[in-house]
Amino acid sequence: MGADAEFIRFSAEKLEQLRGRIEDCLGRLSDGQVWMRNSGNENAVGNLVLHLCGNVTQWIGTGVAGRPDQRQRDQEFAARGEVQPAELAARIHAVVEDAAAVIRSLTPQRLAERTKVQQYNLTVLEAVYHVVEHFSMHTGQILFATKLLTGQDLGYYRHLSAPARTDTVP
Repeated sequence: MGADAEFIRFSAEKLEQLRGRIEDCLGRLSDGQVWMRNSGNENAVGNLVLHLCGNVTQWIGTGVAGRPDQRQRDQEFAARGEVQPAELAARIHAVVEDAAAVIRSLTPQRLAERTKVQQYNLTVLEAVYHVVEHFSMHTGQILFATKLLTGQDLGYYRHLSAPARTDTVP
């Protein structure tokens, strides 16, 4: 598999993996926890999920797939609990499934094409890379908030802490 195909495969799979972790967090949090803020300059988990939906839809749906841009970015941050956790999970699921399908449909030639998203003129590869990086950053914030709010170990890397086997010969 060439590097271009590997990039496409990994990008789609990484978005799906991170989406699953966000869905898991939404399932662990109460409605109040999803929309909790300690101060006006913080975003609630709910705002971050809405923001990711808007960002992925704009950058992949518009910038890569060529659909009309209907994003209302300010509304992503202005929300204060109007959307329940189950609906947030359904939205992020649908957005990521669509984006992953768009990414998987890319050809190596398309990766080098130029596109414009927001005020940025960049390649399709750069747009995909931005989305995965941005999604990962905000997923980390959601994971941290979930750990803080629930006191739970989310267990995503528990397999790395397995005891070493002593029955093997070096």
